[in-house]
Amino acid sequence: MAVIGLDLGGTKLAGAVFHLDGTLLAEDSVLLERRTGEDVGSLVVSLLNRLMGKASSVEAIGLSVPGIANSRTGRVWAPNIPGWEDYPLRDEIRASLSYEDVPVVIEADRSCCIMGETWHGAARGCRNAVYLTVGTGIGAGIMVDGRILHGGHDISGAIGWMALDRPWDEKYRAYGCFEHYASGDGIARYARELLADRPAYTGALRAVAAAALTARDVFPLYDAGDEVAVAVLTRAIELWGMATANLVSLLNPERVIFGGGVFGPATRFLPDIAREAKCWAQPISITHVELAASALSGAAALHGAGHFALRVASSSQAADSR
Repeated sequence: MAVIGLDLGGTKLAGAVFHLDGTLLAEDSVLLERRTGEDVGSLVVSLLNRLMGKASSVEAIGLSVPGIANSRTGRVWAPNIPGWEDYPLRDEIRASLSYEDVPVVIEADRSCCIMGETWHGAARGCRNAVYLTVGTGIGAGIMVDGRILHGGHDISGAIGWMALDRPWDEKYRAYGCFEHYASGDGIARYARELLADRPAYTGALRAVAAAALTARDVFPLYDAGDEVAVAVLTRAIELWGMATANLVSLLNPERVIFGGGVFGPATRFLPDIAREAKCWAQPISITHVELAASALSGAAALHGAGHFALRVASSSQAADSR
């Protein structure tokens, strides 16, 4: 018997079959290739059917999505997938699968990431932990007293909107203050702002077309002392530290895990982030928290989706035994 986990990302759909003891049995993936709307839904169903063929019996399905998953309706808001403003994903899966009685649980990727890290990653053994995911955007998966924090409308952890500067600026409306500067897209965005504000700058970033500039262009120039790269990443480090301090002061976690595409190359800044956080955080709580990089190399959400499925399967088995 097994469960299936799926992770729907910005460019790829990944899936895995897990034994009920947590052992990874099989993996598969497929590129989105700019699919939108119902085509992405069909891709999810197609990969699920392939994965079901790799297990003798599937007890539950867990799916990680980039956005908001309504736990009551199973509908999804995924801003990076056109046509998924209120997409009936759970209903589509249930209607398309040959195993109609298999439970399906859909969770936001940030919740799946912290679940995956507590199951197989850097937060094992923790009952209070935060997964700070920094990629195209910024989010936080939060575990409090052994339970994933969802909030009243399944939107908790949208910390890209964390207010870390003042006064409010119109440019923060779309992404939030934190994400505007310190996400992967934010690092590139702030670099473009500085390039526009510093016409005398003649460094390496000036040769990169503004529309093509990404965070990957900024990181290598930091060590070379490029003034724009240093300014951009210094601000990001400050904001990552301030956000960490706020999370530590509010939640008193045992561990804060950093993941996503930016961590990655930004993992080496964890000591700098810790020093910044110590300046701002509750002084006792900050001494009890550990900052760590994700141990799952980009697969935290996939493992978390599998563990959510495992929990549903365990609940169903417990109910059947009564």
